[in-house]
Amino acid sequence: MQYRKLGKTGWDVSVVGFGAWGVGGQWGEVERTTAIDTVRAAHDAGVNFFDVADNYGEPPGVSETLIGEALRPVRNKVIIATKAGMWAARQGFALPFTTPLHIYLCCDASLYRLKTDYIDLYQCHIGTLKDPSIFLEAFEHLKAQGKIRAYGISTDRLDVLERFNRDGTCASVQCDYSYLNRAAEKELLPWCREHNVGVIVRGPLNKGVCAGKFTRDTQFTDSVREKWNHGQERERLLQKLAVVDQLRWLQTPHRTLAQAALQFAAAHPAVSTVIPGAKTRDQARANAAAGNEAIPPQELDRVMSITAA
Repeated sequence: MQYRKLGKTGWDVSVVGFGAWGVGGQWGEVERTTAIDTVRAAHDAGVNFFDVADNYGEPPGVSETLIGEALRPVRNKVIIATKAGMWAARQGFALPFTTPLHIYLCCDASLYRLKTDYIDLYQCHIGTLKDPSIFLEAFEHLKAQGKIRAYGISTDRLDVLERFNRDGTCASVQCDYSYLNRAAEKELLPWCREHNVGVIVRGPLNKGVCAGKFTRDTQFTDSVREKWNHGQERERLLQKLAVVDQLRWLQTPHRTLAQAALQFAAAHPAVSTVIPGAKTRDQARANAAAGNEAIPPQELDRVMSITAA
């Protein structure tokens, strides 16, 4: 596994991390023991960066609980990142986050579920945040208390990130980036590199599309992707599948399409880590293996010539 610095934190994080959205059941049922084994398999394969959020899982909070249980024996050897800002949003009872007290409560709840007394990286989960004052006040207070070590935000918008970094204290940004969505290359990634803000790539497999296993006939039953079965969402999926078909040459006897996609996302010089999800030990090991080497420059150039920036 290769390791890189996460922005101004100075932490060495695995190039391939672990996104814990899927183990909580929103992407299809996962047995508790399977979820824990999957997380531990990732760590055994060299992964030391694990990302989750307080609202991940069915019911919300399950993903944090699983991460906490799986990593408790190795807590001092891993970096745990979680997020606040979307608690109970999909149930229609989102907190307004009009006071730092809301964030303090969310942090304490996450600490309990994660079975730890500190969170390495605490992230604002509201990607359209207009005024960061409440979150920044809360995060600074939590940092002074020792409950969090650093903080960042999950957003695809540079204007939101710039406001959140108004005091130069933002350690990281989590953004959507893959060869099917290269929008971050235009402004966000160059800005992060210039300002030493660590980049955590979510969606490096574009919700699984880049793995090359879906076809025009695939029907989705999980709560995250079932909207892809109809209308404009279906048309967009078909367009993406056409691009994936043009890149099947990336698959070799020694590398899967999914691994190539992870290596593509990790190739940008601003990126610190990519965080694909996994629901089995084999998936976790295969994802981690992508971090053992980089995509060759000539292949990277060819992928970029085929895909749209």
